[in-house]
Amino acid sequence: MHRLRAAAMTEPGRLRGIGALLALLIVLFGAVTAWQFADRTSAADAVVENSQPLSVDAASIYRSLADADTAASSGFLAGGDQPRSMRERYERNISEASRLLASAAANSKGSASAQKQIIKLNQGLPRYTALVESARANNRQGLPLGGAYLRHANEEMRGELLPAAKKLYTAQTARLGEDYADAQAWPWFAIAAGLLALGGLGWAQRRNYHRTNRVFNLGLLGATAAALVALMWLTGAHAMARSALNESDEKGAQSLRVLNEAWIGSLQARGDENMTLVARGGGSAYEESYRKQMGQVAGADGGGASDSGSLAHAFDLADDRAGRQPVREAMNAVEQWRQRHEAAREKDDGGDYSTAVGMVIGGKGSGSTGEAFDEVDAGLAKASAHEQSEFERKADFGLSALSTVAIGGAVLALLGAVAAVLGIGRRLSEYR
Repeated sequence: MHRLRAAAMTEPGRLRGIGALLALLIVLFGAVTAWQFADRTSAADAVVENSQPLSVDAASIYRSLADADTAASSGFLAGGDQPRSMRERYERNISEASRLLASAAANSKGSASAQKQIIKLNQGLPRYTALVESARANNRQGLPLGGAYLRHANEEMRGELLPAAKKLYTAQTARLGEDYADAQAWPWFAIAAGLLALGGLGWAQRRNYHRTNRVFNLGLLGATAAALVALMWLTGAHAMARSALNESDEKGAQSLRVLNEAWIGSLQARGDENMTLVARGGGSAYEESYRKQMGQVAGADGGGASDSGSLAHAFDLADDRAGRQPVREAMNAVEQWRQRHEAAREKDDGGDYSTAVGMVIGGKGSGSTGEAFDEVDAGLAKASAHEQSEFERKADFGLSALSTVAIGGAVLALLGAVAAVLGIGRRLSEYR
């Protein structure tokens, strides 16, 4: 032990200790870089492949349920011999909601809140469809009981299914926010380890210069270059990835959230409009809900981009013409819808029920509110598809910027450690 201590106090012994310390610092830098960037890559991958798609699916469940309710009420207003297109729209939406619920159940095992809402939706959906079928059967026979069944179905949808779907969407959106935060967090431990390794290398070279008057040690210089490149790479790559992920959120995910609000609001407003007529004189609550939903979609007055509605917000968030144009078309269609709705209400309030029904559910070219609603629906679908594409483009770039840093940092650190040991070995050879 005494001989080992004495050997360590000699210059060769000190050099061996310095070489081991430098190698340890550089390897530690590589290990911490690999660890932190593997975590951030995993979080970014979750954003792209898991949480954002699940958030989109949850919004689609909400929309499918709301659209199914709208189609059911439109079909009821059309009478016993309802158009096949209305029936098919209802069935398509119920089928889509069921499919997405099965997918959400398979991918939400880590969220107790999401699973609770999925169970509630799976239990409530058969009750809702049974009520709709009872309403349809009574309506075909001309029995007034059909309206009561449909109102009960609407209450089930509004009171149970849509709130559960909204909670599911909120849970999945919160999960997306957590993954974004994890992916964008700065790798402070890796940066600190890199600065520590560079500090150790700088100190070792300064010591070498003062003891030998030699300005450069190629091994230590190579190790410093490897550590510096690794540090610059990780900070630059993370800065680019962070910027791209931030843009994917601001120019994609956030826009999609606002568009979903507008889309869901328009669907609920359409359902309220239909149910006002189904209630035959007792639909004041539905009419009040319609006006509230339209106010949230297009603002108090509708139309311009300066209004406070979700469509105006979506218009402001869109960063190019391809994103703004379909939102503008939806805004114009909403204004047309409002005007046609007022005309239909005048007919209904004046006792001309059948004309009012035609003005609400009339087919293409009839100038009905349903035609305007379909234009709103198409505009929002187009805008959402564009924003989803924007999200994927930016998020994929952010993921690719992160994905190579873990391996690259580890390789550079290994090369740097080897170079440092070789540099110290060069000094040790002078003592032989």
